[in-house]
Amino acid sequence: MTTIALIKYFENYLPLSEEEKSYIEEVFSEIKVRKRQFILQEGEVCKHNAFVVEGCFRMFLEDDKGKEHNLQFAIENWWIGDIGSFHSEEPSKLNIQALENSVILQINKADQLKLFVDHPKFNRIFRVFTENALVSAQRRILQNLHSSAEERYLDFLKRYPHFFHRISNVQIASFLGVTPEFLSTIRRKIAKY
Repeated sequence: MTTIALIKYFENYLPLSEEEKSYIEEVFSEIKVRKRQFILQEGEVCKHNAFVVEGCFRMFLEDDKGKEHNLQFAIENWWIGDIGSFHSEEPSKLNIQALENSVILQINKADQLKLFVDHPKFNRIFRVFTENALVSAQRRILQNLHSSAEERYLDFLKRYPHFFHRISNVQIASFLGVTPEFLSTIRRKIAKY
C-alpha cells in the first residue's frame, strides 16, 4: 500500500510508533482515480476524508446557472473532502473531481473517530490540520472581500507557484472569481512590469 507518504506527512507533526503506522495501513484504503473522475458529487454524502498521494483535484460548487466555482485545489500531501458533509452526514452541495490521474488514501468517518480514540496523537494532528484549513479559508474570505482581482492573483502566485503548470487558467480564474478573459488581461498587465 502507498501509505509511506501519509506516514511521512503525519510524522511532520509527531513521531509515530510501529503500532500507529500499522493502524494507518489498516484503516486507509488506496484508490486510483482517473482524470475527470469524481470522488464526490453534489447530493452524495461525503463518506471519506481523502489524502492525495499523487495527482491533483479540485472541489467546486455548481450554481443554479450551471457555472462552476472552484473552492479548493489539492495536490500531493494535501487533504480534500467536504468536511461539513463528512461530519453531518448530510448530502453535499460540492463536487470533487480529479484534474489528473491520481492516487488517494481515504478513511471513513467511523475509522477516523476510532483512530482518534485509540491513538489520541492523531486527534492532535487532525486538530492542527483543521486549524490550518480554517485559517486558510478565513484568509480567502477576507481577501475576496477586500482585495482586487489582481491582488488575489498575485497572492495565488506567491502561495501556490506549483499549481501553475498543473491547473488550467480556466480553473484558476474560477478559483479567483474572475472570467478567464479577465485573468488573461491581468496576466498581460503583470508581464509588462
